Amino acid sequence: MLKHIVTSEWLTQHIDDSKVKILDCRFELGSPFAGFEAYLKDHIPNAIYVDLEKDMSSSVKDHGGRHPLPNLEDFIAKLGAIGIDETVTVVAYDDQGGAMASRLWWLLKYIGHGEVFVLDIPYSTWKNKGYKVEASIPLVDKVHFTPILNETMLCSVEEVNKATNSDQVVLIDSRDRLRYLGIEEPIDKKAGHIPSAVNYFWKDCLTNTGHWQTQAQQEERFKEIDKNKEIIVYCGSGVTACPNVLALKSLGYKNVKLYLGSWSDWISYPENKVSK
Repeated sequence: MLKHIVTSEWLTQHIDDSKVKILDCRFELGSPFAGFEAYLKDHIPNAIYVDLEKDMSSSVKDHGGRHPLPNLEDFIAKLGAIGIDETVTVVAYDDQGGAMASRLWWLLKYIGHGEVFVLDIPYSTWKNKGYKVEASIPLVDKVHFTPILNETMLCSVEEVNKATNSDQVVLIDSRDRLRYLGIEEPIDKKAGHIPSAVNYFWKDCLTNTGHWQTQAQQEERFKEIDKNKEIIVYCGSGVTACPNVLALKSLGYKNVKLYLGSWSDWISYPENKVSK
């Protein structure tokens, strides 16, 4: 099992542990209330809902992409309000292959949380396997989270621009192949990819059953990527890049950064070049 992934078997054994906090990150792009409505219907016992756009992002501006970095004071206050401080182990899940949960994993790592994991299966698989679910919303005690920012995890558009001309940096585009090639673009205003980027579709982190691939499978997947180079990962808006970041960090790649604004930020600058 990957370093930052936890099994459903482990979670069932720790589901009532007061030092384990479970976060439901289900979200559907284009249907912003669907995730919360699904949570209210049923969820993993003791799970608390965290919203991609209300909690894990800030409002969209001219630059910064479709899911900009949240206001960190607000995000840290949210964590404290739902009982998360530095002493607890956090397990995040969603029903989108781990994309939203990985975004939360990245954010918690970025602000210095040590023990945070993504569940190895989607919620629907959890439920179909017969594991416990409930509809009641847990009561939690408010705590205080003290952040220690790890700025080395984040990459600016200026750094990406420099990276396009450097053979010491690997740019990874996490979108599907057709969007990377510029053949299709269902969301953003321009099609194509950042010059010099290579394509590693984020869903290739998963098996055909939706489970996270093993350590050995991920090693095989990323075997062409030099562990000694700096790696910058992006997607459309800084969400689906996060599973690739998680996988690379699990494999021991040390210098891995997220371009959080991603493609939607890159194309907001008219002077930035686009490759197809």
